[in-house]
Amino acid sequence: MSLAPRVVLVHRRTELAELLARHGTRGQAEFFLRTRGRDLAEVTAADAAVRAALAAASAAIPLDWRRGEVERADLDRFLFTPEDVVVVVGQDGLIANVAKYLDGQPVIGIAPGEPGVLVKHPVEAVADLIRSTGDVEHRTMAELVADDGQRLLALNEIYLGHAGHQTARYRLGVGGGRAERQASSGILVGTGTGATGWCGSVWRERHSGLPLPAPGEARLVWFVREAWPSPTTGTTCTEGELTRAPLTVEVESDRLVAFGDGLEADTVALTRGQTATFAPAAKTVRLVR
Repeated sequence: MSLAPRVVLVHRRTELAELLARHGTRGQAEFFLRTRGRDLAEVTAADAAVRAALAAASAAIPLDWRRGEVERADLDRFLFTPEDVVVVVGQDGLIANVAKYLDGQPVIGIAPGEPGVLVKHPVEAVADLIRSTGDVEHRTMAELVADDGQRLLALNEIYLGHAGHQTARYRLGVGGGRAERQASSGILVGTGTGATGWCGSVWRERHSGLPLPAPGEARLVWFVREAWPSPTTGTTCTEGELTRAPLTVEVESDRLVAFGDGLEADTVALTRGQTATFAPAAKTVRLVR
């Protein structure tokens, strides 16, 4: 007998919940917000919208299906199973946060307020969407693989640099070609989904002629941030794209770190002499249309 599908609701603590955890009471939270020119009513309304969306999504799950729920802070300790249908209630970034923990499960993005790029469905659509998860768009992910077996996946981008934002030193090579020794503020490797965020910002700022990838395109772009020349470091190789030929970085600093999608708490640490390779990931995020 096969198991019934399980719907997993993914969300994050609201700003109101975080304020109450920090300040203890609504009165203290209201005072804190007022000193910054903000109104508690706005924060309370946003909290109510998320809670209402979660309740409505939960009510849409068939009674004979299994269900689960996880906050963003607990994702690294939650065990997803192959038959799960993942319903993300919140903002676009929450889908990026959960993506690295999935392996082919369909993802439904539910917006408690205004729709986003990834969380585009109203909560009223949950009942229909969880039953028709075959119509999906595949979103490419970026992957870093270190020579000691460490791996990192990201839906938007992976950053490699110095943990204290000091100079990162390394040798950079593409597709097995001659490596260039560089000193910079770090390296950014992004997907088509990330092209609307950090990578897109770098691309616009430097007026790059590099074509940005589409969200489902199995192609990445990479940028070296603020590389500078010296007698021992170069700046001739500061951007490019990745399809089949990987980007390889050999660390020459004592320690560099890599993190994906802005989650600095979840890092891969690399020490002098180690090598990291970037390429499009074999798995994709299956985002229900």
